[in-house]
Amino acid sequence: MAGKANTMPVISKLYCSSSQVVLAVRRRPHVVNGGGFVVTDCSQMVVFRVDGCGVLGTKGELVLRDGNGDALLLIRRKGGMVEALSIHKKWKGYSFDYEGSQKLVFTLKEPARSCLSNNNAIRISTEPKSSSKQCEYEINGYFPDRKCSIIDSTGNLVAQVGVKKEVEELMASKDVYQVVVKPGVDQAFVFGVIAVLDYIFGESTRC
Repeated sequence: MAGKANTMPVISKLYCSSSQVVLAVRRRPHVVNGGGFVVTDCSQMVVFRVDGCGVLGTKGELVLRDGNGDALLLIRRKGGMVEALSIHKKWKGYSFDYEGSQKLVFTLKEPARSCLSNNNAIRISTEPKSSSKQCEYEINGYFPDRKCSIIDSTGNLVAQVGVKKEVEELMASKDVYQVVVKPGVDQAFVFGVIAVLDYIFGESTRC
């Protein structure tokens, strides 16, 4: 009998499934509802929604919401002179507690624009919870091609971004794709990372 999957909550254990989950992503057009994207499950129920610059009106800021529209993550690109001179730009993801206070849960390091190729891994670190230690992840592959994955520091696959072959044959654009999330992995964290990738590469969350 297979062992129970270890849960790895970053935002909440509520978003950690004991089995593998396949979720569909559909980009929203800027002209209709400000861009961003919607995440649905196999029953076409909305699981997450991401609002970007076109909705929020602020560059370098993203919000991940649950299926009810409640904010789960506020993601901001760090600014300032030191950041401008750095080879890496940093994005910081903050969760909300019951009182509405923000708590840093992950940091994503974006390589310099000239280094944004499939040979330069984007790295993510999560803030340790009371019973765990800091975890490191990186992006393998190239997000604009919808062929990339999130792996942990030991090389284990956490989540995979891809396009179904039949969808790829029907659509020249990459507006619809799927994300496979491994058992025990925090799905909200995964889509927070994907929201940043979407913005970095100038897609639906960017103005």
